[in-house]
Amino acid sequence: MAFGLGSVNTVDPTRIAAQIVVGIGFLGAGMIIFHDDKLQGLTTAAGLWVAAAIGMVVGLGMYWEALIITALVLAILFLGHYQEKKGWLKK
Repeated sequence: MAFGLGSVNTVDPTRIAAQIVVGIGFLGAGMIIFHDDKLQGLTTAAGLWVAAAIGMVVGLGMYWEALIITALVLAILFLGHYQEKKGWLKK
């Protein structure tokens, strides 16, 4: 028996998810910058969070939920890009 490991077959998914949140938070914070009085990188940072969340859902074996979430996120991103090009929300 290895020292300090306890039972070999114990895995705590909440601890794994907590470390994913910490790592993605660190990476996302590095993506957000100010440049010429503009805030940039928010969509990229949010995309990292969503990708990590979808990865955790797949890791839990919830494939249909991951597929639905992926389709919704892609639709939102494409609609946001289209609205940015067309200028629907310009003041």
